[in-house]
Amino acid sequence: MKNPTRLASGILGVNAGQLIRVAKEGAGAVTMKSIGPREREGHKNPTVIEWEHGLINAVGLPTPGYKNCDDEFEELKELKKIKVPLIASIYGTKWEEFIEVAQYVASKKPNAIELDISCPNTEWEGTQFACDPKLSGKIVSEVKNACGKIPLIAKLTPAANSPVEVGVACEEAGADAICAGNTMPGMIINADAMRPVLAFKKGGISGPALKPINLKITYELYEKIKIPIIGEGGIGSGNDALEYIMAGATLCGIGSAVWQSGTGVFKKTCNEMDAWMKKNGFSNLEKLRGIAHEK
Repeated sequence: MKNPTRLASGILGVNAGQLIRVAKEGAGAVTMKSIGPREREGHKNPTVIEWEHGLINAVGLPTPGYKNCDDEFEELKELKKIKVPLIASIYGTKWEEFIEVAQYVASKKPNAIELDISCPNTEWEGTQFACDPKLSGKIVSEVKNACGKIPLIAKLTPAANSPVEVGVACEEAGADAICAGNTMPGMIINADAMRPVLAFKKGGISGPALKPINLKITYELYEKIKIPIIGEGGIGSGNDALEYIMAGATLCGIGSAVWQSGTGVFKKTCNEMDAWMKKNGFSNLEKLRGIAHEK
């Protein structure tokens, strides 16, 4: 990677053209919108609302289904020319569906596959897979066998009783990296309308409000696992990214800030990181990684 930022899944990842544009404008890697087993429309509007401290969304995992993604993967071959890695995000409503989708996606040879085990699990009455260490480990193990040598990222949820315990289980099952993490479940009600602002009523909170939560998870994971961590949640500046690096992250995912600041946020974040490092006498990020644990 040219720099330690990546476009998080779910933002500007719905088609190849958007991903290529983001790559050309400074992202170190790009992540596709999650691909599912069957065609799915998602929830009715409104699905994304901006509030005082970020975004809340209930898009509902819309997907054309993996069988209809051939053309998109063909277009995304352009990313190899500009040397920006492609991460394919996948989900399933049953653990077996993760294997089904992973086998297809692996045949397209992305640079990595991210498991969105934070999506609702219909087998367990709405419980997220990533709330259960054993189930998360089972999915990671099965998908790892299906995708061969392609690196596998397990995406955690801050809603778990112990995201760190889930992360440890995923590492033991063969995950190559951990993403910490997804949005935090929440709700906003419009007092004048006397109803929730989202059509689905509840959704996932992202942006600045999420940063202290996922930063803590990153910090705690760093002390328990050896594989790389992708810190994600509320990163919109070089300072935000550096906080995650100091907590132990290897990479920094940017999502909501693209909505708020545009695709230039990747270069802006990297430039601000560079300026801070020069000012404070650090020549590379490796010297900063996990430094908050030493203080």
